[in-house]
Amino acid sequence: MLRSLSFLRLWTGNTASGLATWALPFILGLAVLQRSLSAVDLGIVLAARTAGFLVAVPVAGVLADRHSRRGVVLWAGLIAGLATPLIATGMGRSVLLMATAAAVVGVGQGACRPAFQALTAEVIAEDRRQQANAAMTLAVRVTTLVAPGLTALLSQFASTSALVIGTGVLWLGAALIPPRGTFTPAPAAAGTRFFGEFADGLREARRHPWFLAGLGALTAVVATGYSATGVVLPLVSRDRYDSETVLAAGLTAYTLGALAGAVVIARWRPRRQGWTALAGLGCYGFAPLSLLFPVHPAFVVAAYAVAGLGIELFNVPWFTATQREVEPGKLARVSSLDFLFSYGLAPAGLALIAPAIDRFGAAPVLAACAVVCFAAPAAAALVPSSRDFRATAPIKSV
Repeated sequence: MLRSLSFLRLWTGNTASGLATWALPFILGLAVLQRSLSAVDLGIVLAARTAGFLVAVPVAGVLADRHSRRGVVLWAGLIAGLATPLIATGMGRSVLLMATAAAVVGVGQGACRPAFQALTAEVIAEDRRQQANAAMTLAVRVTTLVAPGLTALLSQFASTSALVIGTGVLWLGAALIPPRGTFTPAPAAAGTRFFGEFADGLREARRHPWFLAGLGALTAVVATGYSATGVVLPLVSRDRYDSETVLAAGLTAYTLGALAGAVVIARWRPRRQGWTALAGLGCYGFAPLSLLFPVHPAFVVAAYAVAGLGIELFNVPWFTATQREVEPGKLARVSSLDFLFSYGLAPAGLALIAPAIDRFGAAPVLAACAVVCFAAPAAAALVPSSRDFRATAPIKSV
């Protein structure tokens, strides 16, 4: 894959967008530590970015199927890149300005996600997409592993505002670097409006039972297991083990496990790809399960490593199957559904988990989340086409 200039440009642009997306909350967190931003203001800014993301994802799905995917990536990156300096300008001066700019950045972030997914199917041949998707997710995991320390180091030499502006430069790279695709959009029917176009994407998704089943399982795992462990792990690390070490070790193990999963799935072609992927998704249940009992910290760390391994055994085949099976002219719209539900319900899960723990206690909530994480992928596996993430009559790719 590294010998292909088109792939390198696609990989670099996608990695730049992922790094910019991840880095902004971390950098603003440094601003909270430096008392140039309050924790409440940080929550408002990040909520505004999430709102912009959720609004843009379905719109971008329609646009990327009716226009050039490369053009959508370009404008999405430019929008995010040009709005980012306004976040730095408003820091310590105007939360309203910061939140408005963050919402615009979220629009750019949300717009580029389905467009990048569809552009990958244009640029990369079908027999190499699994390797390509693995390489791109590998870059994201390396970033999350290395970037916190690097950002903290850079903060010793540059102001927080300069680091925020640096994420805008990354967005400009994401806009300008990716290659052109080969997809030629079909002309829209006369009188067709946005909701009609989006409904076409819904109908295409319904044509693939494995996609609906897998998306339901993924959404359930993200909204319960991911949210529960995100809230409870810091509490367990502090109260049960009297140290932040378990928190840091668990999150690091999760990233290392995901790195290992990306490396494995880049080459491995399991006989029943769909079942293998869903089994990997179900491995996330070990994370809340490990927090349920007073086990040795090593078990918690191991459970998070297994969860990270499993999530990439799911993600890469899932993206690859979607790019292969969905009709090319509707791929961005179907991908937008994926991001809308899986990413969109994560904040809702995080918001509901804490009140649930206060009402019922941590143990019942963790137990319920573990059951959901194991049961949802198992239920999805019962759908016949989920065995291979493949329809009986595959759609020919462009």
